[in-house]
Amino acid sequence: MMRLFRAVRDRLARAALRLFVEKTSPRLHLMKVGSEACGWTVPTSLITEGSVCYCVGAGEDISFDLALIERCGCPVYGFDPTPQAKLHVERVAKNNPKYHFAGIGLWTADVPMRFYAPRNPAHVSHSITNLQHTTNFFVADCKRLSSLMRSLGHNHIDLLKLDVEGAEYGVLESILADELRVGVICVEFDQPAPLRRTWKMIAALNESGYRAVYAERWNWTFVHERMM
Repeated sequence: MMRLFRAVRDRLARAALRLFVEKTSPRLHLMKVGSEACGWTVPTSLITEGSVCYCVGAGEDISFDLALIERCGCPVYGFDPTPQAKLHVERVAKNNPKYHFAGIGLWTADVPMRFYAPRNPAHVSHSITNLQHTTNFFVADCKRLSSLMRSLGHNHIDLLKLDVEGAEYGVLESILADELRVGVICVEFDQPAPLRRTWKMIAALNESGYRAVYAERWNWTFVHERMM
């Protein structure tokens, strides 16, 4: 009974959130880029050869990152501290001059953090917030986005993808607090999470000028109103 209740609750919540998207979506050229499983729907008309794109959370599928390079001609900066992700990037993008990868994490401060393993050892994604309540972890250096941008010499980001296993709330809050110039944000609101927290974050983004233009389950795409 509890499982059924949660399923109905989640379905109603997603329907309500999608209604929010439908009411606020501008007329943008939206296209899914990357693989079916790990691609993202983005306004490709806003991404050009001179755009700066950060993709945080590589895992073992960087098809989105590489498709951005191929389709838009822009450089992409990828970040992920997990060993499997580093090996995957080495295999598939070692010789791509426009793909720049660093094995670090994104967080709210420049500090080393524990990344907790998933319950299924076949899965690659580790979580700072320990989404799956496990005990195994590794430690990796993390940076606040504003600090990372300074180190790379960027004063803005045209597109930011966040697939960071529960760390997205803190990272998004830091973006808003630092008033960073980010044009497009693609974010997965990882579950389980209190729905009120997800809704509160979406509302905070909206209040800061980010308009939701697409949602597929918990993967959301926002565009700042200055880009429209």
